[in-house]
Amino acid sequence: MSGFRFPVGRLPDEALLSGLATGDPELAVTFVRRFQHRVFGVAMAVTGDPQLAEDIAQQTFERAWRHAQIYDSRRGSVTTWLTTIAHNLAIDAVRARRTEPVAPEDLDALLGVVTETPERWALADEASSLLRAAVARLPREQARALVMAGVYGMTAQQVADAEKIPLGTAKTRIRAAMQKLRTALASPKRGDHVE
Repeated sequence: MSGFRFPVGRLPDEALLSGLATGDPELAVTFVRRFQHRVFGVAMAVTGDPQLAEDIAQQTFERAWRHAQIYDSRRGSVTTWLTTIAHNLAIDAVRARRTEPVAPEDLDALLGVVTETPERWALADEASSLLRAAVARLPREQARALVMAGVYGMTAQQVADAEKIPLGTAKTRIRAAMQKLRTALASPKRGDHVE
């Protein structure tokens, strides 16, 4: 039994993370048990592959153990930090497996999922929630252009070709979407309205 004043399972997340960093086996097991379903859920939501999601969950806990000392509570909760690690590892795994980029005609389905996924609940980080909400309020053609350029790294010319629109129109859509996001995220009400 550990020398703690109350049961290990009732320790705050930050204390468990500190225990994980020190290598305390009891705290490490408790930490993994507390977050394993959430981390697996995020990985599964992104990959859709149970085996890959298990691998990502394991990598997430390994990375948390190695980098526990850099956790900063001012930037978010342990849950947010851990699920962000899982999310990023899952995205990297999906990108590594993908042999071709997402077809532009599939973007409408992806944009519809941006705000309502299990991953949204796990990644409760305020900044990402605000950004997702602001993107969801953009006109559809601007949101598509923004996602193609910002998420998939397409050039304005590639966006124009994919959308079958003039290059100037693609640039205007991307620029307008970026300006609306800046305005929404900089406003005191944090994006209550995007026009």
